[in-house]
Amino acid sequence: MVNKKINLVIADDNKEFCSVLNEYLSNENDINVMGIAGDGIKAIELVYEKKPDLLVLDIIMPNLDGLDVLERLSSMNKDLKPYIIVLSAVGNDKITKRAITLGADYYVVKPFDMEVFAQRIRQMLNTTINSGNAVRTSTYSDNAQSGTYKNESINADMMNEITKIIHQIGIPTNLKGYMYIREAIFMVINDTALLSLVTKELYPSIGKKFSTTASRVERSMRHALDIAWTGLKEENINEIFGYITCNKKGKPSNSEFVAMVADKLRIHNVV
Repeated sequence: MVNKKINLVIADDNKEFCSVLNEYLSNENDINVMGIAGDGIKAIELVYEKKPDLLVLDIIMPNLDGLDVLERLSSMNKDLKPYIIVLSAVGNDKITKRAITLGADYYVVKPFDMEVFAQRIRQMLNTTINSGNAVRTSTYSDNAQSGTYKNESINADMMNEITKIIHQIGIPTNLKGYMYIREAIFMVINDTALLSLVTKELYPSIGKKFSTTASRVERSMRHALDIAWTGLKEENINEIFGYITCNKKGKPSNSEFVAMVADKLRIHNVV
């Protein structure tokens, strides 16, 4: 029997994220990344040119956003139209419903477990390396536990609030540290004991999720905070967190920043 790989195209304007996702999926024996698009127009071009089985589509992109791409592809020949997984940095019920209405087969909130994501791809297409035709499955269903996310929809509001604070601080979204910091905050909110096990458990867990090392996670988080803190004034920090922070003694450590955000969300009863 002829081996059948799952051919896919990635469409996301975050180069760092694309690099991480491409590297992970390219190492899977039954998955082939045919191309990467940095904007909506290029995404449509690649879909028509490469005719992939699957399009991994970010909702926010330049030129044409994910919803625009879905609208353009809705008129595509059904035999050629790929399955579509929509990615988003925040969970929003209205956007989710709109994406599904426009033809998305699945909706995933970033960051996510790479291993589970690859499993979802296989489940959606109902195919393996030794099987033939893909069969379309039901849309937007996730009853399985997926690493840190036991149910992505339940955690969407929490991730949304975490993202808002990170944006206020000014951490660039194109840095790997951005994703690692968000994941660290999310994990600590769910298990505060991790703050005393940063080196032994927190960094290694994030590294496993994003297919990298604990030391790279630590360095990337530090780099992202260094960049953000350079442009911040004490009054800005106090305005965000509502109390005098460790700013007087300089930039906070990775664990201090994670704790600050987790505390803020608890104080405001977000979690």
